[in-house]
Amino acid sequence: MSSSPFHMNRRSVVGGVGAAGISAVTPPLAWAQGRSETLLVVQELGPNSLDMQGVGSNQTVNGLSWNCYDRLLSYASRTLPDGTLSYDREKLAPELAESWEVAADGMSCTFKLRKDAKFHDGTPVTAKDVKWSFDRAVEVGGFPTFQMSAGSLEKPEQFVVVDDHTFRIDYVRKDKMLLFNVAVVVPFIINSELAKKNATAEDPWALAWLRTNEAGGGAYRIESWKPGSETVLTRFDDWKSGPLPKVKRVIARDVPSAGTRRAMLERGDADISSGFAPRDFEQIIREGKVKVSGVPIPNALWYVALNTAKPPFDNAKLRQAIAWAMPYEQIQSSAFFGRAVPMYGGAAEVSKPVWPQPSPYATDLDKAKALMKDAGFEQGLETTLSLDTGTATVGEPTAILIQESLAKIGIKAAIEKIPGANWRTTLNKKELPLALNRFSGWLDYPEYYFYWNFHGNNSIFNISSYQNKEMDALIDKARFTADAAEYDRCVKDFIALCMRDVPVIPLNQPIHDVAMQKAVTGYEFWFHREPDYRQFAKG
Repeated sequence: MSSSPFHMNRRSVVGGVGAAGISAVTPPLAWAQGRSETLLVVQELGPNSLDMQGVGSNQTVNGLSWNCYDRLLSYASRTLPDGTLSYDREKLAPELAESWEVAADGMSCTFKLRKDAKFHDGTPVTAKDVKWSFDRAVEVGGFPTFQMSAGSLEKPEQFVVVDDHTFRIDYVRKDKMLLFNVAVVVPFIINSELAKKNATAEDPWALAWLRTNEAGGGAYRIESWKPGSETVLTRFDDWKSGPLPKVKRVIARDVPSAGTRRAMLERGDADISSGFAPRDFEQIIREGKVKVSGVPIPNALWYVALNTAKPPFDNAKLRQAIAWAMPYEQIQSSAFFGRAVPMYGGAAEVSKPVWPQPSPYATDLDKAKALMKDAGFEQGLETTLSLDTGTATVGEPTAILIQESLAKIGIKAAIEKIPGANWRTTLNKKELPLALNRFSGWLDYPEYYFYWNFHGNNSIFNISSYQNKEMDALIDKARFTADAAEYDRCVKDFIALCMRDVPVIPLNQPIHDVAMQKAVTGYEFWFHREPDYRQFAKG
């Protein structure tokens, strides 16, 4: 996310928009020259901004933020049973803060910052930069502010500069998620003096400037950014928050065609890619020319959301009918080719406080028809089922299978395809009757998933507009109780309530598949699903 002393001016950044320059299949000259120290990434869609806190920033911006900015803390690593490296949701690790200590009363945490840390322009990093960055995250609004609140990080008064290299967070309440939330993508540390120089009275957080400029101190800086074409990162050799990365340069090329990306990988013209259809990954694994890492995404689901706030799906029996009418196994085999974990046909009783877990529903058209009658819809109904065209490879076959199955119980569902660029905005209006969607919670706790999706605070991700005081009380109790037995009870109760009320119908838990050359090592799975270039090496 960085560029040299960091004056990538607006003209040079935006001027590259149409400059695709090199064709998608020809590796650039630098790639041939420094191949062992250059990582060539081919991705479907590159970053649409350089500031993940900005409105409308896409998934890839998270990866840019992760590699080009530091956070106070990160997560330690662990090895999964298949040998893949993954972040460890239970253990924090130092990043910009070399140490941290929670007060004896459990109501604050003090961080000691590295004294040798610098931003990309050579400015020393101080606690003032940390405070400004945290203030921005809780005040900028939208997703970043809501994400911070998920760990009880709510107002600037909580963030205290003790001295140049000491920063303190005062807690508004004890929250076991607080420190884990400090280590997610949102609270990244910005060069505050540089940002403030480019802020205005109308834009105090420099949103306009940081959208096209980077002001970080992370392991990589942005050499160039051509939106829609290519992003080039170079290693920041003065980075002190971890071991210096082995990869000196990352060229991330936007190649929308999955077929082209796959051909580049299999020819050896690219090092790493993801975002292929499950059918492709199944073939790639079978053929074995390149290696694939596939990790079930923690706290993630593909599901159908039902709009509980508006007729007809404000009727719980109708929602249950639809849950019994889903063609689960066909979706699993024909749309996902087995590259997902089934989340249907589970036990009738919730016995474990874990999420996701299989719902008790399976395909049973007789049960579905009986519930349609009970709900007063024996004659059937007409509705729409919406999907994001950006997920069409699995979304479209899934939607067609659902449409066919619902027709058998008298529901005529027209499929509505919404362009990826408008999907989030459309969901936020909460007007779609049925929507096929995927959500993953960065913090791997059931109550965190439920806080975003089913709490009455009605976050942007509660696309079912589900409101239930009993649910809110259970989620809140689970979030803040210190009693393990009470926690387990609350989690099991809110999962059971969700299964009964059916604001969403779980289909499966997605697997995050990444394909790479056999000589590439150090890939680590992260909750944000973007590559951490700091770990990679080429054999």
